[in-house]
Amino acid sequence: MNILAIESSCDETSAAVVEKTHSGFKIKSNIVASQIDIHKLYGGVVPEIASRKHIEAISTVCYEAMEKAETGLSDIGLVAVTMNPGLIGALLVGVNFAKALAVTNKIPLVGVNHIHGHIAAAYLTEENAPKPPFLALVVSGGHTSIYRVEDYTKIVTIGQTRDDAIGEAFDKIGRILGIAYPAGKEFDALSTKGFIEATGAESGFYNKYKKSEAYKTQDFKLPSPALADGSLDFSFSGLKTAAINLFHKYEQRSMSIPSALFCANYTYTAVEAVAKKIDAAISQNPGCPLVISGGVAANSHLRLRLSELCKKRGVEFFAPPVSLCGDNGAMIAAQGYYEYGTGNIKDASLNASALD
Repeated sequence: MNILAIESSCDETSAAVVEKTHSGFKIKSNIVASQIDIHKLYGGVVPEIASRKHIEAISTVCYEAMEKAETGLSDIGLVAVTMNPGLIGALLVGVNFAKALAVTNKIPLVGVNHIHGHIAAAYLTEENAPKPPFLALVVSGGHTSIYRVEDYTKIVTIGQTRDDAIGEAFDKIGRILGIAYPAGKEFDALSTKGFIEATGAESGFYNKYKKSEAYKTQDFKLPSPALADGSLDFSFSGLKTAAINLFHKYEQRSMSIPSALFCANYTYTAVEAVAKKIDAAISQNPGCPLVISGGVAANSHLRLRLSELCKKRGVEFFAPPVSLCGDNGAMIAAQGYYEYGTGNIKDASLNASALD
């Protein structure tokens, strides 16, 4: 079966053609039209601009995806589209285009939860794809949540942020440092530089960081986003506020904050908080593998830390390639296939929702 999938939940218009075979999924095309260069002017996504750009791009992106896949509409057996959560205006563009395409050409249509799509990105690796039940961590600009994936379409939230998401915490502090939106990639690189500077080690620096003088310096002390209430929940607003106060302290002293060392400390605090809650989740779900996905799953320090944690705990660790961590149509196709398998077919009444 060839699946045409559309993703337009935020600031990237994506369409993919994915073939489901007996051995797994084959990505025949995965086109992404990014709006980053536009939104970086404002330091974040402007919903109205995002919606208009989706309208301009969606037709071209969809037909480019089919052309690259050498697939016509007559070869498409299923249309999948992100229906929630996300920016409502952006979602409506994708949903309405998908409905028109599917209904006009009499192709089955399914709606896909964006977060479930991120988890499904792990299924796109033909070799060694995870099978339920497993734990999933979705980390992005809008989400930091832990799930128990009981079946391909039965996904239960067991932990989540109560305010800011981890990606948002990086982006907002990155802006203060002068890092253009989205801050993730440059923040990651600056953190690496800071870890090396703090430890003097070119490798294994993350694990050595806690013993460094830079970590022990009280000026850089930041609160953990891991809530100490026995839950698997997070709160990143305190980390962000403490970082802003730290910047103000340096300004009052007419000093410049050492960016690399600060980024290393900030990253270490955020990553260790996530590791703490994942460790607890593994304890509560013995033997369950872990999948990490979402835009922040591209963070090299987070991937390494959780990989090592899983190895220590004796559970399998799965992470999509970095190219599939961001928003993309291929992940929507993978989840769409399983929604179709449960008979969750939609018609022209399908609507978008900003919430889960």
